[in-house]
Amino acid sequence: MILKAKSVDRRSFLRVAGATLPCLAGCGLASAASPSLGLRLLLPASDPDAQFTVEAKYYEKLGYRKIKCKLCPRECVIDDRERGYCGARENRGGTYYSLVYARVATAHIDPIEKKPLFHFLPGTSAFSIATAGCNVNCKFCQNWEISQVRPEQVRGAYMPPRDLAALAKQYQCPAIAYTYSEPVIFYEYVADSADAGHAQGIRSVVISGGYIQQEPLKKWCHNLDAIKIDLKSFSEKFYKEVVNGELKPVLETLVTIRKQGTWTEIVYLVIPTLNDSDAEFKAAAQWVKSDLGPDVPVHFTRFHPEYLLTNLPDTPVETLERAKAIADAEGLHYVYVGNVPGHPAENTQCPKCRRVIVERQGYTIGQIHLKKGKCGFCGQTIPGIWT
Repeated sequence: MILKAKSVDRRSFLRVAGATLPCLAGCGLASAASPSLGLRLLLPASDPDAQFTVEAKYYEKLGYRKIKCKLCPRECVIDDRERGYCGARENRGGTYYSLVYARVATAHIDPIEKKPLFHFLPGTSAFSIATAGCNVNCKFCQNWEISQVRPEQVRGAYMPPRDLAALAKQYQCPAIAYTYSEPVIFYEYVADSADAGHAQGIRSVVISGGYIQQEPLKKWCHNLDAIKIDLKSFSEKFYKEVVNGELKPVLETLVTIRKQGTWTEIVYLVIPTLNDSDAEFKAAAQWVKSDLGPDVPVHFTRFHPEYLLTNLPDTPVETLERAKAIADAEGLHYVYVGNVPGHPAENTQCPKCRRVIVERQGYTIGQIHLKKGKCGFCGQTIPGIWT
């Protein structure tokens, strides 16, 4: 089965989204090699802020009109008319507001494998959206044009939750993916859209760095169907110097997701000279097995030079294979090599009989040997969301 891009025709998009756009310049088709069609959306010319502004859910009021944000571990203390680190939330007179509610900066229809989620409805598509902003600053960010800017610096379209769910249903996407930037900073929109999606039979998945506090995370787990976490390194030094964040809250996020019973997968982007040592691969694999269990899929993916790390080379495939071998030896059951189309470690193997049960080549799905969540050859239960 070959996955093909599904065209979101512009007239239908604007009708369902309810956006008044003067044009769609710059919204061309993706390249032939890309499995998705991208849409860059333009902001309505009048009143660009009001329709995107809602009161934030997680903050504490302090004296003198100050507030403390309680959404992510930064806990920004913000004066009146100032914004938090993410640039997407603003204190107005002692009330904290999200400025990106339903403010969609980009939309694509992607294979779910692109997220990557390998144990979640293989071979299906996800209606993928993002707003501007992020609560970290990864020097290797692939989408820095929208993640490292303020909302008013990029063009967006108003797409309230019910309309987003309707678009996903119209284009036969069984899931909405909140991705590209950091969904934590558009938390309220994700939560409401997930509820709207479920009302129309559409699931929701978040693609996140996991930099979030426990209370909002637990509530997210109740209305999301899967959360993929980027474990960017197993080093606090790396997180401090390359991500401008912390490792410990991300590990706590992963533990909480598992305890809440929400499906999760992990991506570890392997960057030459920065997080590619055998010792770090081993420490990460040991932690996953002991704290999360051997059935959580781990994707070791290939780095390509982006943003502020264009001085580094692509990750050698041999490094990814070494990382996989180390994680396999530590007892993890589902370890993948990513961003290397055609590599045999893209396939899902049964940990018991070692037969290939989901065949992949890039974003193309071949044969699937699963019966009611079990290996079609030996009957071993394969964790995931398959139907």
